Amino acid sequence: MDTQAPTQNILQRLYLGAAAWLHSWWRLLHFAVLMFSMALTPSSYARNKRPVLAHHLVADTAPNLAWYGVLSALVSLVLIRIVVVTSQSYGLSRFALEMVVRVLVLELIPLTAAAFVALRTTLPAGLEFAQRRGSGAATIDELHREFFPRVAAGIFSVWMLAAVSCVTTLILAYLSLYGFTPWALTGYTRVVGQVFNPAVTLILVLKIVFFSFAVGLIPMASSFYAGRSKVSNGLSDMVRLFAVMLLIEVASLMGNYY
Repeated sequence: MDTQAPTQNILQRLYLGAAAWLHSWWRLLHFAVLMFSMALTPSSYARNKRPVLAHHLVADTAPNLAWYGVLSALVSLVLIRIVVVTSQSYGLSRFALEMVVRVLVLELIPLTAAAFVALRTTLPAGLEFAQRRGSGAATIDELHREFFPRVAAGIFSVWMLAAVSCVTTLILAYLSLYGFTPWALTGYTRVVGQVFNPAVTLILVLKIVFFSFAVGLIPMASSFYAGRSKVSNGLSDMVRLFAVMLLIEVASLMGNYY
C-alpha cells in the first residue's frame, strides 16, 4: 500500500497552515506599524480630525468605565473579604494586605480590564466595521478617519479602566482592613510601597500597555485587509487576542515571581 501520497498531503496541509499563520501575524505587525506611525504623526491630531478621535475616546471609554468600575468594586470587596477572613483563620493577618495587592492589583485587574474592553467594545466594533466596509483596500484618509480613532480608543479605554480600578481597589482594601481612620495610613503606604518596588511597577505598567496594544490593534487589523470571511475573522481575532493576552500574563508572572 502506497503511503507517499497521504504523507505528501499532510505535509502540504501543514505547510499551507504554517504559511497562513505566519502571514496573518505579519499582516498584524504591518498594521501595528501603520498605526504607531500615525500616532507619531502630527497630522493625525489636526483640527478637522480631533472631533472624530474625541468621539471614539469618550464613546468607547465612558460606558466601559461605569460598568467595569461598579463590577470591579463589587468583586474586589468580595475577594478582599475572602482574603482577610482566610488570613485571620490561619494567623497570617499581617500578610493580608500584601496578598490583596498582589492578587487583585498586579494580576486580576489588568487582565480583566483588557478582557472587558475586548469583549464589550473592540471585538464587536472590529467585526461590525469589517462587515460594513466590505472588500477593498483602505485609503490613507480612511486610515486616519476610521482606523486610527478606533485603535486609539481601545488602547485608551484599557488604560483608564486599569488605572481607575487599581486606585479603587487600593482604597477599598484600606477601608476593609482599617475602616474610616487615617491612623493606619502610614503602615498601609509602607506595605503597598514594599510591594510596588521599581521592578514590579515597571512590569505592571508594561503589562497594561501591551494588553492595551493587543486589545486595540488585533480586532481592527482584519478590517484593514480585504477578501476574508468576516465570521472566521471574528473567531480568529478572538483566539489570537486571548492567546496574546495569555502570553503577556505568563511573561509578567515570570518577571514578578521568578
